[in-house]
Amino acid sequence: MRFGNVEIRPLGGALGCLLMIVGSILLSIILTVVVNLLLR
Repeated sequence: MRFGNVEIRPLGGALGCLLMIVGSILLSIILTVVVNLLLR
């Protein structure tokens, strides 16, 4: 997957799966905080 200049490649194995899950959770938290700050 590509987001702008950043390319995200799912890694093999359980570690890659875990990293993708943690990354998506962190991104959703950051996006929620940003949206809340913008709407304040």
